[in-house]
Amino acid sequence: MTKPRRATPRPHAAGMNSAMKLLELAAHAVPIPKPPQPIVIADYGAGTVHNSMQPITAAVAAVRSRTRPEHSVLVTHTDVADNDFCTMFRTLEEDPQSYRHKDSATFSSAIGRSFYSQILPSNSVHLGWSAWAVARLSKAPMPVTDHVVAAYSNDEQVRAAYARQAAHDWHEFIAFRGRELCPGGRLVVLTTALDDDGDVGYRPLFRAVVGALTELIAGGVVSADEATRMSLPIVGRHAADFAAPFAPSGRFERLELQHVELVAAEDRIFNAYRHDRDASAFGTRWADFLWFTAFADLGAALVGDPDRLPVFYDRLHAGIAARLSAEPEEMRIPIAAVVLEKRRPSRP
Repeated sequence: MTKPRRATPRPHAAGMNSAMKLLELAAHAVPIPKPPQPIVIADYGAGTVHNSMQPITAAVAAVRSRTRPEHSVLVTHTDVADNDFCTMFRTLEEDPQSYRHKDSATFSSAIGRSFYSQILPSNSVHLGWSAWAVARLSKAPMPVTDHVVAAYSNDEQVRAAYARQAAHDWHEFIAFRGRELCPGGRLVVLTTALDDDGDVGYRPLFRAVVGALTELIAGGVVSADEATRMSLPIVGRHAADFAAPFAPSGRFERLELQHVELVAAEDRIFNAYRHDRDASAFGTRWADFLWFTAFADLGAALVGDPDRLPVFYDRLHAGIAARLSAEPEEMRIPIAAVVLEKRRPSRP
């Protein structure tokens, strides 16, 4: 995937801060094994660790405050096999904020498999973290032919199919984490939510995508058939959706739902626009954000000459940026923070 041209503000970083506090609280509460067994922290859906660096570093510091300096910590970053692990490990070594530079007894590892299956040994993980990854479905159940996001489709069948897949994937994700967590272990999840109106957020951004694609069809850059296959496998969830696997007993795979919080995250890109009134920068920052997070999904629908991809990315980026720059609008960004705990065995 072609990378964005510049570093861009993370529009939902404010939500990250509140979830990090939950992660630090969890790190102070999870059981600490006796040496030489390491303390295991799992990062589910690591990507290139840009959404993990600060939280995992804070988690390491929190558990380290409860241990001797020589007690080892093992951080396992997980993602699908085609993830950019080279960039991930390079970032861990080169970023001055990395836990690798702060603690010589903390070690890194990686697993290249989907977390919709069991990927770590049972009862081995003391603390888990996942940022944004469960918003992405294990598969797109069907094309969203009238949009790029199912939540904004006018087709009830499409919306229902994506809701079913979202429920299935959440069930699988927590079921396997229930096996991997050790008794007393905790998992903190930060992800996309649905607001009271069923809005997944980012509506002006996705409207700009649809408008740009329409223009690219007219210009012959993509065909209408290709555009109808451009669907983003992302969803938001209501609070009830996170709780559903735990009904009616309140437990699932020995997990208990400790905390669910849905909030509207601050749109930092729009806040920057409020300050500098630079509409062009506003549009470009949002287009950069989508380039990094979603362009590869859209580009996968192109057939034929692979040299078409750079042209498609450039034109799509320009079209999105131009539309957003013409009418800067604050994004609604509903997010959810969820904390799960695995029950300890009952004493006789």
